[in-house]
Amino acid sequence: MAKKTTKQKSIEETLWASANKLRGTVESSEYKHVVLGLIFLKFTSDKFEERKQELISEGKEKYSNMVEFYTMKNVFYLPEESRWSYIMENAKQTDIALKIDTALFTIEKNNPSLKGALPDNYFSRLNMDVSKLSALLDTINNIDTLKDKENDIIGRIYEYFLSKFAIAEGKGKGEFYTPKSIVNLIAEMIEPYKGKIYDPACGSGGMFVQSIKFIENHQGNKKDISVYGQEYTATTYKLAKMNLAIRGISANLGAVPADTFAKDQHPDLKADFIMANPPFNQKDWRGENELIDDPRWKGYDIPPKSNANYGWILNMASKLSENGVAGFILANGALSGGGDEYKIRRKLVENGLIEAIVILPRSMFYTTDISVTLWILNKNKTEHTVELPDVTRNYRNREDEILFMDLRQIGEPFEKKYTQFSEQHIQDIAKTYHNWQTQVIANGEKQSLYKNVPEYCYSANLDEVAKKDFSLVPSKYIEFVNRDENINFDDKMTSLQKELGDLLEQEAESKTELLNVFKKLGYELKL
Repeated sequence: MAKKTTKQKSIEETLWASANKLRGTVESSEYKHVVLGLIFLKFTSDKFEERKQELISEGKEKYSNMVEFYTMKNVFYLPEESRWSYIMENAKQTDIALKIDTALFTIEKNNPSLKGALPDNYFSRLNMDVSKLSALLDTINNIDTLKDKENDIIGRIYEYFLSKFAIAEGKGKGEFYTPKSIVNLIAEMIEPYKGKIYDPACGSGGMFVQSIKFIENHQGNKKDISVYGQEYTATTYKLAKMNLAIRGISANLGAVPADTFAKDQHPDLKADFIMANPPFNQKDWRGENELIDDPRWKGYDIPPKSNANYGWILNMASKLSENGVAGFILANGALSGGGDEYKIRRKLVENGLIEAIVILPRSMFYTTDISVTLWILNKNKTEHTVELPDVTRNYRNREDEILFMDLRQIGEPFEKKYTQFSEQHIQDIAKTYHNWQTQVIANGEKQSLYKNVPEYCYSANLDEVAKKDFSLVPSKYIEFVNRDENINFDDKMTSLQKELGDLLEQEAESKTELLNVFKKLGYELKL
């Protein structure tokens, strides 16, 4: 008999299970902050020890306690009380929570780039059961955070916990996590290679992390990018700073966590790329009553009203550089409707700012199952050429056009009830978009490789959009095939006749077999 194989638990699954053991002493909403704070501590300590051994092997042991020899390699210097070895030596002590808080405080104090990033007296305030905290420390102690640099173990743990927590919290609660495949799609479409990247609702910094990965995957240089963001929730703001710090990404997320509308911390920013997933249909955002004369609405005559959807759009539009491109997610309701939103949407179309509207599949998000829209704005839709690290883009003039795409039939299952894009899906979608944007020279003539495809994509000119009363709903432009019209009635009925005949024949055979069985047993059925 073959032995039953046991599936090996991943690091992420092990940590999630270990965090779940905190149940009863810690609210589930605190899991990610507990585990990610400790992961940060372990990772920075592993990096420190690695650099220390490097110095010793180079015959520079006398420099092994000098801060400069660590910071020059983008490694945080850790005093004795901040090192993981010290934490583990004291893991069973009753004051271990205080020692963890002291370690985090000392790391932040000695490394200015971490100012405001790490939890302040967090573990002491939670009053956790010492044995459960100690067990979690043991689990984390077994993780070699430096083992697989290519697969980015720390990044995987961050992503896994954020997604699992979003699932655990359920619809309408907690932090809005943007699935990685959507972020990757935005990055592949707008190609944030060089310049300033901005996210006005940056959450835990996932957009920035994937942007940097995109640059590295396409032979770019992450030093060519400057990161700007803003986040309202204090704990998420800290998480974003940690998330970026462990990857060596320098970012300006504002001096403090703050509301982007009420306290814009980047008022003069002109970004080359914007990537965002702001809250959907946000109510009570103060725009209608308190931000009437805000400079971000300049040129649109009226402030956005109702929910904040158009407030987010105009905030991002106001921050684009002369060649700036924005890719962001919004609820589908922003695509149509009347009133003041209609007036702003019409002006966005007439100004030629909208480049593409892309409907995404349902069930891609953990906190809502609705279909949502990816908007792409572009300040420069004129004919021009851009040299990117791994490709040259010869853009054609698209000032009078908008690309509509419908991706609702694209995707693959993910975690049973969710949908995601595969890498191939992302490449194919981005290729369609880039083919639409660009032109090639063939036989001395400029030609586009793009073609409209029924039920997938359509390039509409602004006159067509005006005739649709400036609605941006893709199904109003993309051709859909009415398959019912193509059905031959006789052929269909003949097919159904055969299928039904086969079913009835099978039923008759089953009935005969059943009657014979009862007859042989001496219990003949009289029908």
